[in-house]
Order: sequence, then structure tokens, then C-alpha cells
Amino acid sequence: MPPHPRPAVERRFVLAIVLTALILVAELVGGIWTGSLALLSDAGHVATDILALGLSFVALRLSALPPDNRHTYGYHRLEVLAALVNGVTLGAIAVGIFREAYLRWQTPEPIKSTEMLVIAVIGLLVNLLVIAILGGHHHHDHEHEHHDAGGHQHAHTDINLQSAFLHVVGDAVSSVGVIVAAGIIRATSWYWVDPLVSVLIAVIIVLSAWRVLRPTLRLLMEGVPERLDLAQIGAALAEPAAVRSVHDLHVWSLCAGHVALSAHIVVDDQPLGETAALMRGLKHRLREQFGIEHTTIQIECETCGQGRASCGEPVALPATQQWQALWHGTRNTHLEE
Repeated sequence: MPPHPRPAVERRFVLAIVLTALILVAELVGGIWTGSLALLSDAGHVATDILALGLSFVALRLSALPPDNRHTYGYHRLEVLAALVNGVTLGAIAVGIFREAYLRWQTPEPIKSTEMLVIAVIGLLVNLLVIAILGGHHHHDHEHEHHDAGGHQHAHTDINLQSAFLHVVGDAVSSVGVIVAAGIIRATSWYWVDPLVSVLIAVIIVLSAWRVLRPTLRLLMEGVPERLDLAQIGAALAEPAAVRSVHDLHVWSLCAGHVALSAHIVVDDQPLGETAALMRGLKHRLREQFGIEHTTIQIECETCGQGRASCGEPVALPATQQWQALWHGTRNTHLEE
């Protein structure tokens, strides 16, 4: 797996971190000054933004390191781990906000609504600037896209960039909530609106955490990427006339931009030159139709018995015979060792 350094994205991350740190200082001081829990909740969200951006930046740098003898795939999976940490921190900060909102709901406190409003507006403007900085690479990352045989474009979503982007978008929405709360409190003196908006902010954070964690957990569990259909891949591998069956087919992702595949292909006995040509054709088919670059295909003249059938295999044996086959296969393995 080749490394993919992205210096332009890294520079954007540094600028986003600096601007987000300025928001944190303003909202933290402003929240204490005005007594607004909503503003302090937003400041807590901003703190996780800085953590998310920092982790994403470090993951981007480390994922660009080349493979070595200890990490033969390279360090791409660090991007997935950064996204996991970002999602978990989002959930943790939401729990804290729920707790503080409950306590504040029971004992509302006076709030300086005008100062709260000014600080929230400034925070929103800076958040929008950070979104503009990160947005281009979030929505259209040229380094993570391919075209299939029909000319259709498939873009890979970098969950590391997505997690950082969602942090900032969630904070911008939170700033809007704080502005609304400040306006209502200023007009009506309804101080209970402050913890109510805090709860809404926490709900937004939870939704953002789920959007980050769901694809991250799929990657960590080595699930088939959402954009791919295992049955279609198996059918494409079994389509050439020389292929009798396909089994032990696995498709997984190291990170959002690197999909790997391994499979066993059963063919009739044939010269080595014909097998090499078949192998090149299968790899080309996988690359053009599905965007799968890293493939490991084992050519066999008879089924080895590993894995489950994908295409072209006979009906499965009864359970008793399956256990017998498994037992004999295990015994043979021990004898060979």
C-alpha cells in the first residue's frame, strides 16, 4: 500500500487548529463571564474540535510513512484510529453536557445575554471560516476516487477528514443554538432556555459521534465497504469462461482509500501462461469495475476447502458431512505439519 502524503490538507489543518483555539479561548472566558451553560457547552465542544483536528493532523502525517518490516501495509490504519478517538470524545462531551444541563434546569441562573450573543456570533463566524478551509477536501478528495468501467465516478470518504469536519460543523450548529438562546433570554428573561439549548447541542454532538463511529467500526471490523457488493464482486470474478468457481472471497479496507481483496479461483488444468493471462484479466476487472487495487488471488485446479463458496460451487453439504470434512481437513493439516 503506497503512502499518500497530502501537504495541502496538512496546512489547512494547522490553520483550522489555530482559528479553533481562538474560539475556545473566547467562549471559555465568555461562558464564565456571562454565566451561560450553553456557551460553556459550546466551548467544551470546541475543545474536542481541537483534539479532533490535532489527532487528524497527526494521523495524516503518520499515514504518509512508507511500509516497513513491522508494518507491511504502512500506517494507513492510524487514520481510522484517529476517527475512532474523535467519535468517542464527541460522545463523552455530550454526556457531560446532558449532566450539566440537568443540574442547571433545576436551578436556573441569571445570564448576561448581550455578551453571550456577541461571543456566540464571533464563534459562528470563525467556525464558518474553518468549515470553508476544510470543506473542499472533505467533499471532493481527488486522491481517493476512481472511475468504473462504465465511466461512473466513485469517491472514497476519508473518515479521518470526515470526523474532523463533522466536529467543526457540529460546533457551528451549536453556535447558532447559542445565538438563538441569547436572543430569547434577552427578550424574555427565560433563563431555562439556556440548559434547553445545551441539551439540543448535546443531541447534535451525539448524532455527529454516530456518523463518525459507524463507518469507523465497520473498518475496524474489516467489513465489506458500504459502496461494494460482495455478490457482484464474486460474480465478476466467476464471469470468465476459464473460471469454474470462486470461494474464500474476502474484501475489506485498511482505511477509506485502500480496499483489499483475497480470493481462491478454481480453474481447469491449463498451461501457466494461460493462468497468468487470466490473473491479469481478473485484476484489471477488479480495478476498473470496483476500484480494488490491492488483490491477492490464488489459482487452484480443485477446491481447497477453505472459506465459503461465492460463485459456481455445488450446493452445500449437510451439516454432518461438513463437520466430517472439517475434521479430515484438520487432521490433514496436522499430518502435513
